[in-house]
Amino acid sequence: MSDDEMKAELERLRSENAALKKGATASTRMKVSDKGAVSVYGMGRFPVTLYKEQWLRLLDMADEIRAFIAANEAKLKAKE
Repeated sequence: MSDDEMKAELERLRSENAALKKGATASTRMKVSDKGAVSVYGMGRFPVTLYKEQWLRLLDMADEIRAFIAANEAKLKAKE
């Protein structure tokens, strides 16, 4: 295998690897649970499951949650 062929193969593998990594992080999905709640998968090891009213109440608090996170930024850890 020539140097040019090796470089081309390496570049192909790098782009394929980047595409696979991107797909892994964008795999957040939702479904209705057996008990009729909304489950969000892909945010952690387990799904986040709340009933419709709980999701709506949480969504109504979005500005408060963002303000709380901003106010406590130094104390909070980020999962990377």
